[in-house]
Amino acid sequence: MSFRGRLSTFLVLLAVVVALAVYTVNTYFLPQSGVADFTLAQPAGAPVNLTVQTVGQINFGPHPTWVSYLVQDPSGQWLHDTTWKVPAHTRINVTVRQYDSGSPLRNQQWGKVQGVAGNVEILNGKPISVYDSNSGNGVGHTFAIPTLGISVPLVAVDPNATNICSSAPCHSDSVSNTITFSFMSPGPGEYPWQCFVPCGLGFLFGNGGPMSDANYMGGFLDVVQ
Repeated sequence: MSFRGRLSTFLVLLAVVVALAVYTVNTYFLPQSGVADFTLAQPAGAPVNLTVQTVGQINFGPHPTWVSYLVQDPSGQWLHDTTWKVPAHTRINVTVRQYDSGSPLRNQQWGKVQGVAGNVEILNGKPISVYDSNSGNGVGHTFAIPTLGISVPLVAVDPNATNICSSAPCHSDSVSNTITFSFMSPGPGEYPWQCFVPCGLGFLFGNGGPMSDANYMGGFLDVVQ
């Protein structure tokens, strides 16, 4: 085979290897888009375990520098999707892995845990009903479903930590806070949820960008019969 022929073969093989590498990263390492459906093969009356994470910078997609929520689907795959399908009249056990830094709340009312079981969240194993955002590292985000009266402060991580996550999905080797709480899902319907901590850096009052776009700092609880 001539040199030109060998070169052409090498370039074709190299392109195949690169394509396989990109496919592997996109399929197995980066979060996928889709609907997080927690109703499939769900035993009647069994609680739903909903695991999400908040990240300071998603690092992919059309807005790689934006802050965002991600959700783990029943198979364990992280999804960049904020519409979560759950069954009606079911206990929802939520685990939030909070990887973002924060600040004091503009409205201290958002530091109060409301609308969940016992009006208590478990922060790193310790129950709290009110968090003083003027102490410690402040609050990174809140998880709130206004129509259900739910509001949970998500305590921020130390901004000076050397292992802050900078690319989603984040993993256990990054500094984080783990927050858990539970609530009962209502009857069928679409229930909007959102963060009430303005974090749209560079937008008026911080309420633009990720604060006003689906799949970032807000979404829907899609409750079905």
